Amino acid sequence: MTILAVALAVGLLVLLISVVKLHPFVAFLIAALAAAMLLGLPLDRVAGSLTRGIADMLGSLTAILCLGAMFGRIVADSGAAQRIADTLIHAVGRGPITLALALAGFIVGIPLFYNVGFVLMVPLILSVARRSGMPTVYLAVPMLSGLSIAHGFLPPHPSPTALVGMFGADIGLTLIYGLAVGIPTLLIAGPLFARSLRGMMAHPRPSADTPEVVVKLPNATASFAIALLPVVLLAGATVLMTLPALPPVATGWVAFGGNPVVTMLISVLAAMLILGVARGTSLARLSTGSGEAVKDIAGILLIVAGAGALKQVFVDGGADVALAGWLSGLSLPPLVLGWGLAMVIRVALGSATVAGLTAAGIVQPLIAAHGVDPNLMVLAIGSGSLMFSHVNDSGFWMFKEYFGLSLAETFRSWSAMETLVGVFGLLFTLLLSLVV
Repeated sequence: MTILAVALAVGLLVLLISVVKLHPFVAFLIAALAAAMLLGLPLDRVAGSLTRGIADMLGSLTAILCLGAMFGRIVADSGAAQRIADTLIHAVGRGPITLALALAGFIVGIPLFYNVGFVLMVPLILSVARRSGMPTVYLAVPMLSGLSIAHGFLPPHPSPTALVGMFGADIGLTLIYGLAVGIPTLLIAGPLFARSLRGMMAHPRPSADTPEVVVKLPNATASFAIALLPVVLLAGATVLMTLPALPPVATGWVAFGGNPVVTMLISVLAAMLILGVARGTSLARLSTGSGEAVKDIAGILLIVAGAGALKQVFVDGGADVALAGWLSGLSLPPLVLGWGLAMVIRVALGSATVAGLTAAGIVQPLIAAHGVDPNLMVLAIGSGSLMFSHVNDSGFWMFKEYFGLSLAETFRSWSAMETLVGVFGLLFTLLLSLVV
């Protein structure tokens, strides 16, 4: 009965989002209430369970996600993202241009949310296509695969950051593992796969093919340094904490600087100073942009909160124990189970964030029961949540409309690329699990 209750609650969630078209936050709350009733949770405990789940989830994530949004906005508005892409493209000339675009998308994707990065990079892709005479889709897929992988695998993006919090993973170690899995996945789903798309002709809409505007961009050193600062701080702190000879005083400072909230605060302040104030942008203007960035992620925070409520109802209703026993009996590796659940929900709903968070709430009991590395589970679920983007995903339509492709061409390019990211993301995660 417990497993059936969980299945019905998740099925109701899918129905409310995909058919009824409710906002995911409202759908999560309704599904959580339904789960509470089906699991027999006492009525006087239901409201407390919901609010505790929301508080536990947002308490650890709100500051990280808000600071991450501010950081990305400063990087985008300053022109640093464009400078990074231009530098990598000019470095290779007409050489391995798709590799340069893939790396540019990956690096730019670390500080920028996916939709922001997409809109920012499309004019650059079209500009390179005009100058080089190369097919647009052939150039677009590598760069956008880099954005997608960063969005699904790497903190401080919302879904991986939320999964780190749910599983009690180490955000720095997850970032290191994410780079180890993401880079080979990028090479396959980006430059290698793009070779099969050389013959696909795009017809970009006029509004996407904007004329190049000459503006003063920040220098390359500052752009790369700021964009990669969170990665360096988080990964560096994780590596330093493993050194046995680290003095106690140094350990305290490293732990302090490696705290995700402190790391993102340092990154935001550095971006404000180096990409903003030092280049003549007023603090008032930077603050206005930062405030708008926080507004943009309100919907994401609500989804994270709703997922926390549903997860807590599962725990308080005893579903976590029942799920652990039932999933263990399926004789599948826990990482594959997490990937599969995220994949099914992703295909049904279209939202990678909702897919990842919903799957995490179901497989969380397996982590302790089977001794699964929570950092690897973040990557497995992240891979599954990117699988087979199709007509119920906004990213599918953005790619189709911006590049003027048919439905069939979009399936052959965008959907196939996302599927490769999902499959090889899982494969490299499983390989990594053999050595860590």
